[in-house]
Amino acid sequence: MSASPSASSRGSRTGVWLIGARGSVATTVVAGCAAVTAGLHPPTGMVTETPDFADAGLPALPSLVFGGHDTVDCPLPKRAEALAAGGVLPHGLPSAVGAELAAADREIRPGGPLPGDTRDEEELIAAFAADITDFARRSGVERTVVVNVASTEPAPTGGALPASSLYAAAALRADCPYVNFTPSTGLHHPSLSVPAEASGLPHAGRDGKTGQTLLRSVLGPMFAQRALAVRAWSGTNLLGGGDGASLADPAAAAAKNAGKERVLADTLGAPVEGEVHIDDVPALGDWKTAWDHVAFDGFLGARMVLQTTWQGCDSSLAAPLVLDLARLVARAHQRGVSGPLGELGFFFKDPVGDGPSSLAEQYGELKRFAARLRDDAAVAPTAGGDGGANGSATENGEAVAVRSDGRGVEGGAGR
Repeated sequence: MSASPSASSRGSRTGVWLIGARGSVATTVVAGCAAVTAGLHPPTGMVTETPDFADAGLPALPSLVFGGHDTVDCPLPKRAEALAAGGVLPHGLPSAVGAELAAADREIRPGGPLPGDTRDEEELIAAFAADITDFARRSGVERTVVVNVASTEPAPTGGALPASSLYAAAALRADCPYVNFTPSTGLHHPSLSVPAEASGLPHAGRDGKTGQTLLRSVLGPMFAQRALAVRAWSGTNLLGGGDGASLADPAAAAAKNAGKERVLADTLGAPVEGEVHIDDVPALGDWKTAWDHVAFDGFLGARMVLQTTWQGCDSSLAAPLVLDLARLVARAHQRGVSGPLGELGFFFKDPVGDGPSSLAEQYGELKRFAARLRDDAAVAPTAGGDGGANGSATENGEAVAVRSDGRGVEGGAGR
């Protein structure tokens, strides 16, 4: 059963600006949205298309307009054909939604910094923000949500902003809500904490929970609730594609694994012995296999083992969640909700804000958040029309501060 948009969201358009817009995940997002909108495929995997979200006033899928940044120049239609050849997209879908892919590709701008780029951080942020603002103006969208779906980058070691943080700062500069679907730094850089708070913009992240960690967030609470002592939990990931290549870098893999290990520690109550290993296997393309070995003790010290194997397509697992998040964050922005959206922890390995770690509890938080977003919730919409978070709002009778003039980001982001 699909959720129907409320009257408040009909007729408006919402921008979705993808960082890494020509990658596998972004291509699947654009193609998938077009396919579901046209009735070619059901919205399988989209939480926001289930009955619990029917009255949340989320933007309708046909209202989403896509653009983004990328450092590669392979057009989306060609990228979609490659994904179809690899079994990621259904055969024939790239031609069926070719017009939508081409339209989104025309809205993709060069990212950076590229090798030899002489622009400093401020110039890069200003250029990226100008791209986003220009997209919003030309597309006539009410607001734009910036979503990072680029390849994982190593954690920064100095004070300079990594690429993901440059894009995050540009989102703030352009007055746009922000979602970090990757383990990369993004808004977590120390120099962006003050601008992010001053912006009054909602933001969510980080690192989408699509496979191995999704399963861990279900199994971890099971062991804890049944009072079974986990002695060790080890795992291995085999994957190819762009993600596999980027995670072949030990520093990038360490950033990825931090979230996986944090979920276990949170759900079990303490860290356990064992590590996750990530191996790049180019022949697998966009498919991956995740294996877990759990050693645990039962009654009277009986030694037992649970082994799980997860095989799936990362892009197909991630794309519906990206659409879910874009819709939820856009609606939160419309309703005047600001700051870190801990209620969206259901989607992430390393959520911002406070919240539970168990998937079941996270889903309960998500449903309560959807209730807040309904038309009859005690949160007034922000003034829209420019893609920004202008105006003020109330929540449960109390004033919610919302940025109105953009100050606190200009001149501060990226420094």
